Amino acid sequence: MQWMKGLLGAAVAAMIALPAHAADYKDEYKVSTVLGTPFPWGIAAEEWVKLVDERTNGRIKMKVYPGTQLVQGDQTKEFTAMRQGIIDMAVGSTINWSPQVKELNLFSLPFLATDFAATDAITGGPAGEAVFAAIEKQGVVPLGWAENGFREVTNSKHPIRTPDDMKGLKMRVVGSPLFNDTFTALGANPTQMSWADAKPALTTGAVDGQENPLSVYSVAKMDTVGQKHITLWHYMNDPLIFAVGKRVWEGFTPEDQEILRQAAVDAGKVGIAAARKGITAEDPSLIEEIKATGAEIVELTPEQQKAFVDATRGVYDQWAEKIGPDLVKQAEESVAQSRK
Repeated sequence: MQWMKGLLGAAVAAMIALPAHAADYKDEYKVSTVLGTPFPWGIAAEEWVKLVDERTNGRIKMKVYPGTQLVQGDQTKEFTAMRQGIIDMAVGSTINWSPQVKELNLFSLPFLATDFAATDAITGGPAGEAVFAAIEKQGVVPLGWAENGFREVTNSKHPIRTPDDMKGLKMRVVGSPLFNDTFTALGANPTQMSWADAKPALTTGAVDGQENPLSVYSVAKMDTVGQKHITLWHYMNDPLIFAVGKRVWEGFTPEDQEILRQAAVDAGKVGIAAARKGITAEDPSLIEEIKATGAEIVELTPEQQKAFVDATRGVYDQWAEKIGPDLVKQAEESVAQSRK
């Protein structure tokens, strides 16, 4: 009998030592995104899926569901759905998650970060760490950064060079009160709608213009819906965040958590490179490609950009108080350091 007890004890010990993934992992983890490939957003998400698959030898299966189809196309509900466990994971926009995490409005402050160095300084500095901590308090675990890009303004009516040129334009904006306030301050008539509804509205003329990165403009062929006037004003960048719902995250072993996190960091670098491709002084190929469609691209001078900064300063100050003055100050200090 004693030898049987010994065997039983050994068997129990072996079962306890088995890694959690042997029995507890899902057959598939759903990853929500607004945009799929070939947009940089989708490229980042697909790279994450690929790297995790490779680094776990297929033990962790993830699948990207673009178009926010997991939340019936309402991108502002994505964060809540992940927190509630309806969505396992997401590569999401700081804009779309800002209604639930007020600190994420930091990135939408008009003209806070107007170049890539400033963006990187914020995400890679104390403000970025504070934003991740705020997200985790809401029941979602952030893992890494990607990028949608600088949101440039386009319209079907005329070139935009001064705030006066915005007056009266019907502009599609995302579902964020800060965007409403910014475009109202510039004299435009903002209309909130999802990306799924935006292109049809531009096609019919229900709205005159919109704001999005040039990569989105190009892939979505927005020149075909009358968006022939583009102004590069760099008024805000839209970082993306790789994240996992907390309950899902806690189901992974520490080793697999580290694989997921590092894969997100590495995929983020791929996504950021894709978002910045063709729009720099060193590589203006995407800008040239868009010009070839017949679109007119206005690049603001520093003096012209300052007029927009001045026109939206009241919105900036008002929202800095809502977001948190200390967090905004941290971001501003990082931006200042990036320019030295």
